[in-house]
Amino acid sequence: MSFFGFGKLAGIGKQKQSGAPSPLAAKPQPPLFLRKDFALAHLVKGSFKGVVQQPKYADLNEWLAINTFEFFNLTNMFYGVITDFCTISDCPCMSAGPNTEYTWTDTQRKTIKLAAPQYIDYVLSQIQTTLDEERVFPTKIGASFPKDIRATLCVIYRHLFRILAHIYWSHYVELLNLKIEGHVNSLFAHFISFVKEFDLLDRKDMAPMAELIAFYEQQGIIVA
Repeated sequence: MSFFGFGKLAGIGKQKQSGAPSPLAAKPQPPLFLRKDFALAHLVKGSFKGVVQQPKYADLNEWLAINTFEFFNLTNMFYGVITDFCTISDCPCMSAGPNTEYTWTDTQRKTIKLAAPQYIDYVLSQIQTTLDEERVFPTKIGASFPKDIRATLCVIYRHLFRILAHIYWSHYVELLNLKIEGHVNSLFAHFISFVKEFDLLDRKDMAPMAELIAFYEQQGIIVA
C-alpha cells in the first residue's frame, strides 16, 4: 500500500478551537501548502479511491490493521525527518494553525498543555504500544480482533491526523527545503482517502486541514 519506496490508548487529546480573529486584524496569508503548485506535488497521479478500497477477499479488520501499521510507520518516519525543527522553543504548544490547539489528557484524566515534540512523543509511544499489543492486533492464526477495535482505530487515526496537520502548518517550509512535499502530500491524500472510506474520523477532527482536503476533492485526488 506504500508508494514511497522506503524500505487502548491512555491519553486522548482534546481539540480547542480559538475564537474568530478580530475583523480589524490584517487578513492572514494562506499557508504555503495551499499553493496550487505545492499542493499538486504528488508521487501518485489520480484518485486514491481504488487504493484504499477493501480487497474482495480480504478480512475488513485485517485490511484496517495492515493500513494502520503502514500509516503509523510513514507518519513516524516523516516526523522524524523534521524533528530537529520541531523543538520546545519553536513549537511551544501542539497546534495545527492559528485556530487549533491540542491538549493532552493523562491517565489521571488531567488535561495538560504540552509542547508539540512532547505531545507527539507521547502519541507515537502510546500508538506503538497499542500496535504491539497482541490482544488488540493479534498476529496468531485463528485469533480474533477485539469487539472494540474500531474505537481503538479511531483514536489512533485522530492522533496521526494531528501530527500530519502540525507538520503541514508548522513545518511545511522544511518539507519544501528537503524536497519531500510530494511524498507527504501523497501520504496525506492516501490517509484522508482511507479514513473517509472507512469512516474513521469525524469531519470536525479534520477541520484544520479542511481547505486542502476540499482542494484534493475538487481535483479528484480524494473522492468525497
